[in-house]
Amino acid sequence: MKKIVLTGGGTAGHVTPNIALVPELKKQGYEVYYIGSYEGIESKLIPELGIQYYGISSGKFRRYIDLKNISDPFKVIKGLHQARKLLRKIKPDVVFSKGGFVSVPVVVAAKSKRIPCVIHESDMTPGLANKICIPCAARVCTNFPETIKHLPAEKAVLTGSPIREELFHGSKEKGLSFCGFNNSKPVILIIGGSLGAVAVNNAVRNILPILLEKYQIIHLCGKDKLDHSLNGVKGYVQFEYIKEELCDLMAAADIMISRAGANAICEILALRKPNILIPLSAQASRGDQILNAASFEKAGYSIVMQEEDITDEKLLNAINQVFDNKEDYIKAMKRSQLNNSIEKIVGLINEAAKKGRQK
Repeated sequence: MKKIVLTGGGTAGHVTPNIALVPELKKQGYEVYYIGSYEGIESKLIPELGIQYYGISSGKFRRYIDLKNISDPFKVIKGLHQARKLLRKIKPDVVFSKGGFVSVPVVVAAKSKRIPCVIHESDMTPGLANKICIPCAARVCTNFPETIKHLPAEKAVLTGSPIREELFHGSKEKGLSFCGFNNSKPVILIIGGSLGAVAVNNAVRNILPILLEKYQIIHLCGKDKLDHSLNGVKGYVQFEYIKEELCDLMAAADIMISRAGANAICEILALRKPNILIPLSAQASRGDQILNAASFEKAGYSIVMQEEDITDEKLLNAINQVFDNKEDYIKAMKRSQLNNSIEKIVGLINEAAKKGRQK
């Protein structure tokens, strides 16, 4: 049996694409293993799938001054030794990395043991962890055409991001029923990220009476961001977060408002949902969401609003514009090259594994 080690972690964005690949990898005869961090989100999600999971020491590389910059390099060195030991034990044919700092010792260890690696870069420009890993990789998968210019030409492949199969099987009827809605009005799904987007939440609630004249609203507002005074308002439901029912809520949505994390927007694109993107500001991130959103706007998939520019009136106008022109956005998304991502990525994994066995 062929063997593959998946790695990546720290955030859901570094884990869910790996999870999306697992069914196809198993179908193609791979025995799947996972190397992640001790306490990252991957340590909880992966064992639930029945996949053999190994935790290793990991540290973060920072571009800013922090006392942890003294201790974390030692954690990385420890993780490198642990990864080498695990790879010696598992003997995989290939490693696939979705990024995050836990992936660095795994990819570097694989290179030292001449195990081929395929890595995936979600954002427009490579993050620091992937910059370290790129020299060790046989192939680098990307979400955006613009990313290719930042990568070695012989390694870069435009693939898009692996999308969880269950998202394509959501039920609009179940989504409407879960929210207590019906087919009388179109539905807006607002996803503010796991922590919520305060500016978006406030603007939505400020114009809620106007919105409810025309739309039904599903509001995923983030942890501790519920407004209990709005409980029971007809046509409006709010949740801190949603897990199993998300595919049904996305199926029920006519348009979406979302952050611009790479995996989130690739899911929106795959489902052909007209959307408004509100990226994290440069002050709150390295600016990758701003670049991601700009690419989608340029391609005609989205309207982009900067968080600091949001006003009640601007948000209302953007919502109506997206809804009134939704067919144009859907047509643009159907022309996207970012289709069949799982098939493309598994093909690259197979190619790398085959070349590795021939050495």
